[in-house]
Amino acid sequence: MKRTPLYNKHLALNAKIASFGGYEMPIQYKSIVFEHNATRQAASIFDTCHMGEFSFCGPNALGDLERVLSSPVGSMKIGQCRYGFICNEAGGVIDDQILYRMGENEFFMVVNASTESNDFHWISDHLSRDTITENLSAQTAKIDLQGPASPKICAKLMEEPIGKIPYYHFTHNRYRGERVLLSRTGYTGEIGFEFYSTPELALKFWDDCLAAGAVPAGLGARDTLRLEMGYPLYGHELDEATNAAWSGFTRALGEKAFIGSGAIRAEGGRAYRLCGLLIDGRRTAHSGNVITTPAGEEVGRITSGSFSPSLGHAIALGYLRDGYQQVGAVVSITTDRGALQATISETPLYRKASGRADIENYL
Repeated sequence: MKRTPLYNKHLALNAKIASFGGYEMPIQYKSIVFEHNATRQAASIFDTCHMGEFSFCGPNALGDLERVLSSPVGSMKIGQCRYGFICNEAGGVIDDQILYRMGENEFFMVVNASTESNDFHWISDHLSRDTITENLSAQTAKIDLQGPASPKICAKLMEEPIGKIPYYHFTHNRYRGERVLLSRTGYTGEIGFEFYSTPELALKFWDDCLAAGAVPAGLGARDTLRLEMGYPLYGHELDEATNAAWSGFTRALGEKAFIGSGAIRAEGGRAYRLCGLLIDGRRTAHSGNVITTPAGEEVGRITSGSFSPSLGHAIALGYLRDGYQQVGAVVSITTDRGALQATISETPLYRKASGRADIENYL
């Protein structure tokens, strides 16, 4: 198992450690609910150094990425981030990623830890000879500072103003005299930042955030936060056997030709759709649980489920067959402990998040 540069920091904070994406990662420190609520109400920091980072440059980099990625690339402005899929020829999702446009022909990509090596080889095999690509994962550290109090903390630590970064954009700044990258993409739904630097500098940023009042948060809270927002997690909502169109993230599917686009648009490509589910009570559904109509007809399966600290009851995401996706419809979820009643809901399931807000309102 790999360890991030912050591993010893987690041990010092008595974190509960478990394997995730090939890394030994903190699942929780004090408690998942405490860390979840700290993110929604104040500020928390997440070690996301396990994520993978690639760079691409060259005269054909834009065209190459346009073919490899599902999302439009050419329309991106310098300083903008965009979410999209890396698909196989059958329309399945090899990974989801976020692309940063650093220059006219220069790009930076963030991918999932468990698929990082496979992603890099897949993409490299589909690039032109003159497109230069580099796997920056080992030399790049990433920390997510999230929550409504995060702009004040970030402003205190950065040497240059941070108030003009729009949602899904990035900028360079300086921290302790060194150049760093700050972006606003988020995975919690709350306003916040992704901080990219050298591993050595990330250790100082972690400590400085804690000293400024941020709460350390683990992958447990990260999962409940993203689930409330209806965001997919690779290996649960997305995988190579799942048609990208089923995810419902139509903004990530450009009206262009890309690897897998034919299969995605083919008849039956939207036979299933990812839906949110509001479950009565605190008892949770789990990945693989069968979803049925009240009459007992199987119409889908759960991909993720948890108790929602923000809503006070259980929630889930699941794929439902076409014709059984009506918002407000009641379904049943079969679990080892008996059936759960749930109501189909639009996402996000939690609707009070601050992620898209103007930073200036929180400084």
